Amino acid sequence: MPSGVVSDAAPTTVSGRAARVTGTVRVVGSGLLGASIGHALTQHGVDVALADTSPSQLRLAVDYGAGRPAADGDDPAIVVVCVPPDVVADVVASELVRFPRAVVTDVASVKLEPLRSLRARGVDLTHYIGSHPMAGRERGGAISARADIFTGRPWVICRDGETPAADLARIEALALDLGAVPVEMTPEEHDRSVALVSHVPQVVASLLAARFADAPDLSLSLAGQGVRDTTRIAHSAPELWVQILSANAEPVVEALDALAADLAAAAEALRAPDAPGARRAIAETIRRGNVGVERLPGKHGQRRRFESLVVMVDDVAGQLGRLFGDLGELGVNVEDFRLEHSPGAPLGLAEIAVDPAILSAAVEGLESRGWRIASTSD
Repeated sequence: MPSGVVSDAAPTTVSGRAARVTGTVRVVGSGLLGASIGHALTQHGVDVALADTSPSQLRLAVDYGAGRPAADGDDPAIVVVCVPPDVVADVVASELVRFPRAVVTDVASVKLEPLRSLRARGVDLTHYIGSHPMAGRERGGAISARADIFTGRPWVICRDGETPAADLARIEALALDLGAVPVEMTPEEHDRSVALVSHVPQVVASLLAARFADAPDLSLSLAGQGVRDTTRIAHSAPELWVQILSANAEPVVEALDALAADLAAAAEALRAPDAPGARRAIAETIRRGNVGVERLPGKHGQRRRFESLVVMVDDVAGQLGRLFGDLGELGVNVEDFRLEHSPGAPLGLAEIAVDPAILSAAVEGLESRGWRIASTSD
């Protein structure tokens, strides 16, 4: 079979799971996303050839099992470019020339700017399909890579009318083999979407966390899970985000301007909370947030509403394991979970989201096993 054919016959298998992609997958850039792609594909038995301008980064990814070093004789079916946004167009153009039989994709978080750059250079884009997995971690590098990082996450594929069906099938197969959910968008739709749900939240989280830099230690000692949730992504690398935000500046600025207007309105209402309409304005601000958060898809993209129960967990080794063991024996499927625990506190609060139909049974079952329920959302 020629290199790069996606076949339904005699697929590669590992642990009983079939790989949709056959042939070699070349991954250029062995950082977090590149190495994670390598880990996931190698678990399917796919031949992954890693390339990186940093020899030490490449060796580290290989040592961790993300693939093998790329060789001169490689004839890849797919090339996945996983490099910083400011060099994506350069690398894509080079890979298209070097491997004319391969489908070349990239995982950059901005899609329109690289495409414009490639078109301006007159590059033949017949076998190029921009894509973007909506996955990541606060820490980068091959050492942080994980095979399951894409599981259940959207993988945006930016095809156009010139995209050959066979090429599109290869990239869809790649996303599916990684456990992701393919979503088709235009580059414009993608960039406006990620500005709203990824890029602006990064700026907001960073600005909020920056307020803590000079805050008194006594104030910060009161921080709970809410502030940790809203600032979690503030750990992100400044160098990378300068590139991302610069490349997608227009829709980010639009969203930030709208947010700034909302903040100004809320501040104005709070300057005179007893003025006519002020309390209503504040209430409407919170209510609109309720409406917005309810629209966010949950587990596996579902928009189902779940109920939650909060269980008090003693700060003793093995308690979380016992809690999940009891939930399993009770037949309770945990839809979401988070733990609030301040250092030094004798207990934590485990918030567990469950199907509303089993909330009462879950509470009764846990209480019968000695667990203390702090609250429920019903």
